Parts: sequence; structure tokens; C-alpha cells
Amino acid sequence: MLRKRVFAPVYVIVILAMIAGFLALRLYSVLGKRTGHEQEPALRPAEERAKVTILQPRPAPEMGGDSVRLSEGLLAPGAENGVRALIAADRSFDVPQFVEGAKSAYRMVLEAFWRGDRDELAWLCDSDVFASFQEAIAAREAEGHVLDNRLVRIEKAQIVEASVNGGTAEVALRFEADIAAVTRDKDGHVVAGSLTDAVGTNDIWTFTRDIRSADPNWKLSETDEAA
Repeated sequence: MLRKRVFAPVYVIVILAMIAGFLALRLYSVLGKRTGHEQEPALRPAEERAKVTILQPRPAPEMGGDSVRLSEGLLAPGAENGVRALIAADRSFDVPQFVEGAKSAYRMVLEAFWRGDRDELAWLCDSDVFASFQEAIAAREAEGHVLDNRLVRIEKAQIVEASVNGGTAEVALRFEADIAAVTRDKDGHVVAGSLTDAVGTNDIWTFTRDIRSADPNWKLSETDEAA
């Protein structure tokens, strides 16, 4: 005797599918979120740092409006023509984004110098600036001194000059910042300075990039005290 097959009504199948989907979403909501106890991602090894761009320009299709006209306060008087010439040579150059990247580079270079990180400085600076930093670090280490400095704030970052010579672009920025500086001896005793009294600094830093290169990074090529 043949038994008749019993087919489940269509609406039952739909309901079961909805339940299965709901359970899947609930499972994802639990497994897909951090609980605060997971291990944080490991820091990238030194050899991978070169893949990170500090002053990477925004791709031209994403730029909107006139980058120079939208840069009130970011350009010193007299710098506009040089910036326009740079944009004409490199349409991806964006003033606000460049200044923000330069501020990050300013902090990174100072902190690398203070802790004596030669690898980081070699990545951020050109050969001449790196040699100067390296000499200063060596002299400091010979005296057994350690810098315990803090960049309190960057009060101002402004492009004061820009130019393009051949395929090389140069942009000089004036940085006004407050730095708390302390020098300690090998035993940790304070030799000079104070962390409670920040000192104002005025510097001109120049960044250089070969705009013909696919590498979007800018290198620190010169440092000087502002007049």
C-alpha cells in the first residue's frame, strides 16, 4: 500500500526560513562584535611601514571646488601662486589634506628623534636631514642623556612657500607649537627642562616629493627656525 506524501504548506516553509534567518542574524550579532577581551592587532613590522603614506594626496576625482580658495588660514600671504603652480603640475595635491598630513609628520618626526628611533627617521626624512638627526642622537647617547619631551599642541600649521622645479615639488610650512621638554641622565634624574612648563617653538619645515613617482610620500628635506 502506497503512502501519500504530505507536503508542508508554503507558508510553513516561509516561516521556518524566517526563523532560520533570525537565528543567523542573532549569531552574527554575538560573534561579529568585540567584547573588549580580544587580543588587539599586532603592530606592523618595520619593513611594512614603508607601505603607509603620511602625506598621501587625495585622488583627483574626489576633489571638490578650488583647493586654494577653500584653504583660508592654511596659506601664508604670498604662498598662493606657488601652490597653484604645484596643483597645475600635480592635480592630486589638496591643501587641507596636505597640511593635516604635515602636522602628523611633524609629530612623528619629533617623537622619533626624542626616543632615538633611527629607522623611523630614515623613513620620514631625506638623507641630509636624517644625517643631522643621527648625529644629534649619537651625541646625546654619548652623554648618557635621554629626552623626555612631549608635544603639547600644534597651535598653527601654515604653508609659507611652494614650488615645482622639474619634477620635484617643495612645500615649506611654518609650525607654531608648544613643547614640554625634559632631559634626563642615565639614572633618570632631570638635567634640564620641565614637563610642567611648555615652551613655544616656531619652525619652518620643508617637505619634498618627486611628483613623477608613483610613491605618494613626502620627505622632510629641511628644518629651520622661523624668523
